[in-house]
Amino acid sequence: MSVPELRVSHANDAPIRAEGDYVLYWMIAQRRVRWNFALDRAVHHCRSLGKPLVILEPLRVGYPWASARMHRFVIEGMASNARRLAGTNVRYYAYVEPEAGAGKGLLETLAGRASVVVTDDYPAFFLPRMVSAAAARLPVRLEKVDSNGLLPLRAADKIYKRAVDFRRFLQKTLAPHLGELPAEDPLVAVDLPSPPELPPEVLTRWPSLAPSLAAGDLPDLGALPIDASVAPVAGVLGGGDGGDALVERFLDRRLHRYGEDRNAVVDRATSELSAHLHFGHTSTHQVLVGLAKRRGWDPGQVAGVGQRGARLGWWGLDEASEGFLDELVTWRELGFNMAWQDDGYDRYGSLPEWARRTLEEHEGDPRPEVYDLGTFEAAETHDEIWNAAQRELVRDGRIHNYLRMLWGKKILEWSATPRDALATMIELNNKYALDGRDPNSYSGIFWCLGRYDRAWGPERPIFGKVRFMSSDSTRRKMKLAPYLEAYGA
Repeated sequence: MSVPELRVSHANDAPIRAEGDYVLYWMIAQRRVRWNFALDRAVHHCRSLGKPLVILEPLRVGYPWASARMHRFVIEGMASNARRLAGTNVRYYAYVEPEAGAGKGLLETLAGRASVVVTDDYPAFFLPRMVSAAAARLPVRLEKVDSNGLLPLRAADKIYKRAVDFRRFLQKTLAPHLGELPAEDPLVAVDLPSPPELPPEVLTRWPSLAPSLAAGDLPDLGALPIDASVAPVAGVLGGGDGGDALVERFLDRRLHRYGEDRNAVVDRATSELSAHLHFGHTSTHQVLVGLAKRRGWDPGQVAGVGQRGARLGWWGLDEASEGFLDELVTWRELGFNMAWQDDGYDRYGSLPEWARRTLEEHEGDPRPEVYDLGTFEAAETHDEIWNAAQRELVRDGRIHNYLRMLWGKKILEWSATPRDALATMIELNNKYALDGRDPNSYSGIFWCLGRYDRAWGPERPIFGKVRFMSSDSTRRKMKLAPYLEAYGA
């Protein structure tokens, strides 16, 4: 249960109280009970202090872009956690806020009886501000634990501005961290004391849904003050159970086709794990271990430090596996690298200086079309490819990998200013995409405006030196007929 110290930090200076009744894990980002360093840390405290474990997993209604889609996905994760914790000595407290502000006081009340509180160190959305505010109020030690990826956030001491530079850094520093794994199931063979009963007034004021979730009874979302127009995605199951099924399907049936079929229009060979990774239902360590078992691979097979940032060749695996790991590790954790070190990661000013300069030099260029947010959202542009991509986002909570890039580039081309384009991309992505609001999701949006890219020539109207993409070239590269039929008007 030992967690690397590089992954643990103190959010406040309050003491650990040996006289407390239990250890409290405030689960807010890594919403899983396996492959989770934060849960490992909480169990470590339980064993060293001789205390039981209480897990609080709350879900607010007042967060930006709260909708039936996001709520149902998170609640399905709660149901998975409730089932997996049933029969253990862990008290699992799943709380869904019925109205904005109703959950105020729950954390402080539970922490008031705790020896120590452990939570997730997640660098994006409203979570860092929420943790900082809570840390100032709690009378007991609040620890943050980083379980975001293979590389600890604190292992990099600067923001990497290009994928090749970050990849080169990983090839020099990642290997020792590959052997530092969270426990697959930290509660196996651990004899924890039974937690004490909570006061009836606590359960009355903040009723826990854990028993009904474990029995498969999900709450009705219709009474909650969230956006019901963004409906749950049919056929997508949130939580550890859904994530586990996707991991198995990808590794057994899709990974070998990843290189050639990742951008296929029909039967894409993608993992479809981005939403489960975003909500913490699935761990990158879990995916890596599953891949390693199937390939007979271990970290000793990495090629050393001489790869100079090459995309393939460092892992010592087949080309399909290396290409997938480059997306899962290099590109995903590149976004976390920036979000953790720059509070403005989601603002226009975080773009590279060259990109801001060239976009602003061409801000006054005539646009072929200028659309407002409503037209974009309704997929009512003149371009059937763009409209289809937007409909996929609205219906399925995601966009085809290649078309997602075209989607963003065209929003830039058809917006009055680059800042308007960024605002539109963030609004649509965060409202509809299951993996929106994630550091990696912001990487994709900002890449369309030049982040992690370089200046390109020839200089073009509107784009300047920012990479250009066109629907005509996309149509030539891809057989789009089945896609346009699936996501037609």
